[in-house]
Amino acid sequence: MRDEGKDFSSEFDRRDFLKVAGAGVAALVARSKPTWAASETPVKIGLVDPITSTFAALGQSEIKGAQFAEAEINHKGGILGRPLQVLVEDSAGNPGTAVDKASRLVSQEKVDFLMGTVNSAASLAVSQFAEQHNKLFIVTGGHVDSLTGSACKSTTFRTCSTTWMLTAGDFETLFKKFGKKWYFLTTDYAFGKSEQSDYETQLKTVGGMTVGGALVPVGATDFSSYLIDVKAKKPDVLCLLLAGNDQVNCMKQIAQFGINKEIAVGGALFELEQAEALPEAARYGWWTMEWYWKQPGNAHVADFVKRYSAAHKGEYPSARVWFGYATTWAIKLAAEKAKSTDTAKVVKAMEGLALPPEVALQAHTPVYRAEDHQLLISMFPGEVIQTGTYPDLFRVSEIVPGASIARSAKQMGCSLPKH
Repeated sequence: MRDEGKDFSSEFDRRDFLKVAGAGVAALVARSKPTWAASETPVKIGLVDPITSTFAALGQSEIKGAQFAEAEINHKGGILGRPLQVLVEDSAGNPGTAVDKASRLVSQEKVDFLMGTVNSAASLAVSQFAEQHNKLFIVTGGHVDSLTGSACKSTTFRTCSTTWMLTAGDFETLFKKFGKKWYFLTTDYAFGKSEQSDYETQLKTVGGMTVGGALVPVGATDFSSYLIDVKAKKPDVLCLLLAGNDQVNCMKQIAQFGINKEIAVGGALFELEQAEALPEAARYGWWTMEWYWKQPGNAHVADFVKRYSAAHKGEYPSARVWFGYATTWAIKLAAEKAKSTDTAKVVKAMEGLALPPEVALQAHTPVYRAEDHQLLISMFPGEVIQTGTYPDLFRVSEIVPGASIARSAKQMGCSLPKH
């Protein structure tokens, strides 16, 4: 069993992390690694993700998922008969740093493809860089609507959902179950603002109202002034739209104030990493997961969970792990469909690409929509299990097909050039 209430933002030396993250896949590779010709040039994927910062645990999970896929792919013959090499750089959750690291991967490491990013500002920045340098870039974890909406780029695809899909995943439950007066605590950057805008759009259509709110700077540690205002405004729903360790810290303080006993707390995105980091008293609320390891009756999911857990000393895969895993496999599938690593050819192969069941790991088939390059994944709304033990910390209420709630590319404001 994992330790409960651990520090979600614990940071450690990058070399130490990569050693630990790679240990789980080493055994898989060692079993039957193909012998590559000495002259065979690897297919290189540059992975830019936060290993440090408030987003560290999420980035580390995405890296582990990508490395697990890398081992599997190499075990099965690589990409186009060439070894796959995933090269990792730390974005530190900063857009400028993310672009600098992407630039180094392209200019010095000569990577064929780019993937990664957790926070939306970094996703947008690297997307623009990738377009300028004609590199396929698949966003693993940045959710802001505009990425595959008004700011969409021909070379950018996204594996995680949009903020619209996240909010639509559980809006009806929150509104019908708890009430129409909402208070928003929102992280002060693109991701949080996009979530709040989407919730407020849905709230307005059903006659709900916003009774208060505040923008919270990234890295905040004291939420008491916001929580005093929440108690004064007495909303039906406290909608918490923070990210990473900020959300963990705020949920702890909400519990200390006793607010979760008086007011329903919920929101869009919730992560297994966050649930694991919270002490029991601070586990509560209704949220949307983007993938969950517990999907009864799905043999592919059960097999993946078993293999991943065995390779990672009992750790269970999270949605972030799946993002890294599925994205790496998507690149292989597209390159082999294109019979090339040429950006234009692989971009064309990615458009309309459906993930096979053993990669999709969900009941519905996710497809990278050609019109805006958004993967239409399922949403897993539900409730945190307060007395649960790792990894069983979340109760999924339903699995919502992404295609049933996603806005169209036109509605999102994306207009990509046709081939």
